[in-house]
Amino acid sequence: MQFLRESKSHISSWERIPSIGRPLKFIFCVDGSFQSTESKKPYKRIGFVKTALLRLDVPAISRIDKKFPHPMLVKELLTDSALTHATVFPLQNVSIPGLTNYHTIRKIVFDSIKDPSPPLYSGPMETLKWIAYQKWDGIRKNTTNFECPHCEEDVARLSYDSEVGNCPNCNGSLYLTDWFGFHQVMAPDSAPDSVGTDYMNIHETLLLFTGIRLFWENKRDILPECLFIKDGSLAIRAQYSKLVNPLRNFLQYAKNSGYNVNILGQEKSGRFFDHLELIGPDAPSEHIFIPGDPYIKQEIQQRPNTGAPYGKDTNYGAKVFVKYNEYHKMILNFPTGRYIPNAKYSDLIGADNIFATLPTLLSYRHEGALLPIELAHGIASLSTYPSAHILTIFAGARATL
Repeated sequence: MQFLRESKSHISSWERIPSIGRPLKFIFCVDGSFQSTESKKPYKRIGFVKTALLRLDVPAISRIDKKFPHPMLVKELLTDSALTHATVFPLQNVSIPGLTNYHTIRKIVFDSIKDPSPPLYSGPMETLKWIAYQKWDGIRKNTTNFECPHCEEDVARLSYDSEVGNCPNCNGSLYLTDWFGFHQVMAPDSAPDSVGTDYMNIHETLLLFTGIRLFWENKRDILPECLFIKDGSLAIRAQYSKLVNPLRNFLQYAKNSGYNVNILGQEKSGRFFDHLELIGPDAPSEHIFIPGDPYIKQEIQQRPNTGAPYGKDTNYGAKVFVKYNEYHKMILNFPTGRYIPNAKYSDLIGADNIFATLPTLLSYRHEGALLPIELAHGIASLSTYPSAHILTIFAGARATL
């Protein structure tokens, strides 16, 4: 049964959360953090990025008190359960000898994603190639064209499975990571903080899909038993959105092959979160609302119902408003495979089993919180380890990388 709820001019159609799924067995959660710091005399600015992929299992989570988690149980849960990655970006007045800041960051992005050391063993680079060349269907493809970091012409491309190459226009050296387009926001001798935050978001996605890829290639039958959670929306914007279509293509291909890939994103801020604060109090408990394109444009973005559908080029997940109770209201993202501007519940990949799992993952430390995201955030946070003070000391002590 559906319920109509109205708050001021907002009308939303809520439907009861189905209870026909079964809980998933394995939980993977990714999160990241970015922090920049600067020093004076001479002035330098450095950005630090840390990402983490956390592996959990539902029985272990169920033993933890969601209101008063016992520290030793949490410690046991986290033991040997996380993959972490860290890197540093020279944003101003720091560079590798012989390279400009611009080309230094290009090299750092490539080397960081290719990092062959344990525990990653170049996994994110293999995942990047898997996505960029869409390897899952067995058809050899080149990359799509991208802007060359040397001549700035939109003709750069790499042949199947290549990590490096040369621009067909200027013969400048190319990294596969140039496909993302980090260089498009950098000046020759400086870069904005957004380079660090964008890298963090990209690396989170690569970490998440590294787990998915490894199951797909080695234990495909277990993949439908897994839930992959991302802190944030299932969206990639600006020049980085070239990742979106390959991700959609894989999710649709997997679905057509009989393997649901269960992915969940949670937004804890932004326009959709603010809108939930507006309509959530009037919504019934244990219900969901899936806003369509007209609703999003008119009620959330406050713009005419014209132009391209919301998220057509940037989103690989549909937004879902969820209310379990007055304390647990949240904005979740579910993939749909191919883009669907007005998604229905039946379009949400893995929704039955994900909703059967979510009650075991709710946390009472914060409103609308999920325990896996809280735990992953604790591991990935740069505000506590290393501390901001240590980062500041490091920035002041190092003039070159």
